[in-house]
Amino acid sequence: MTLTAEPAHDLPTSDVDPFGPEVLEDPLPFHAALREAGPVVHLRRYDVFAFARYEQVRAALVDWQGFQSAAGVGLSNFRHEKPWRPPSLLLEADPPRHDAPRRVLQKILGPRALRKLHEAWLADADRLVAEVLDAQGPEFDAVPHLTEAFPLRVFPDAVGIPQEGREHLLPYGDHAFNAFGPANALVETGAPRVGELSAWVAAQCAREVLAPEGFGADIWAASDRGDITPEQAPLVVRSLLTAGVDTTVHGLSAVLCTFATHPEQWRRLREEPGLARVAFDEAVRWESPVQTFFRTATRDVAIGGHVIPDGHKILMFLGAANRDPARWGPDADAFDLARDPSGHVGFGMGIHQCVGQHVARLEAEALLTALARRVETIELAGPPRRHLNNTLRAWEALPLRLRPA
Repeated sequence: MTLTAEPAHDLPTSDVDPFGPEVLEDPLPFHAALREAGPVVHLRRYDVFAFARYEQVRAALVDWQGFQSAAGVGLSNFRHEKPWRPPSLLLEADPPRHDAPRRVLQKILGPRALRKLHEAWLADADRLVAEVLDAQGPEFDAVPHLTEAFPLRVFPDAVGIPQEGREHLLPYGDHAFNAFGPANALVETGAPRVGELSAWVAAQCAREVLAPEGFGADIWAASDRGDITPEQAPLVVRSLLTAGVDTTVHGLSAVLCTFATHPEQWRRLREEPGLARVAFDEAVRWESPVQTFFRTATRDVAIGGHVIPDGHKILMFLGAANRDPARWGPDADAFDLARDPSGHVGFGMGIHQCVGQHVARLEAEALLTALARRVETIELAGPPRRHLNNTLRAWEALPLRLRPA
């Protein structure tokens, strides 16, 4: 991976396409080259400035005043381009517009509110694992049978959307995350269904469609109290449906693939099931299901001896920051349940940090606890296959062989 420097101001540059299939298939060499090159690297193909070191990525994530989200968290710049859908009130807004919707969701999705779901989700995960082992036997593809099945089983119920049409959630989310990148072949593949999928998702956000109890109803109740406006309510529900499934699915796939290739870590989890959430966070650090996010400079911002001009996009490589030896030590590339993974940027950082992260952790705790109870060993039954996405480190297939306890 070759990077060059421009003599005029010694800014490292790269002509590599971070959204090309080779990098998306295996981003680690490119990430290492970016970190080695310096705190800022100019990606000439898109005229954006890349941050791959933990220090700069974390600083940019928390600096919403200097690096705004309101101009879009993808390559498209909303200062000059019309977004393909109404911008997210959570991801693509800054204070003060961002504040009220986030306060509402933080309360609805906070640890205290999720306690009432804890026992039911643990029991549901146990039933699912038993059903899969009984129906599929010891070898099966974990993506459709576990890591997609469990979030699609519990999360839409918690939101309160109808059963019919839930198969639209994953392709809609896949396109939404692809659309954060350039208009490449991945975006073109999903484009024919955008209208259909967007219409379905929008319909699920209406008060009359949602169940009388659930996250969706709670959001509409917040609008009745005046915490948010009736116009904001469906957009807040949409945020749940857009970002609440795909990221968790791929995080669960990551942790299962990791355990299949790290049997000693699986033994440790079985001995200490209370490490389930630590295991999920370490997998999110190690694999980073959300690989990248953009921001836009609101003024000339000095970073690492270089100036990011006002209005220019920066591209934060969350996956690279999460393996930066300067933050995680010489064993940054190791998956280790003895590590404290808190501080990883896999869920973002600052006021735009993923508001649904506690939901994802609860889903992971439930599934991993059920598996640890019922499964002695996890092995790969064949080569895993990646599903390429401009933003997500995603999985197409994860063949596993499970030996029941």
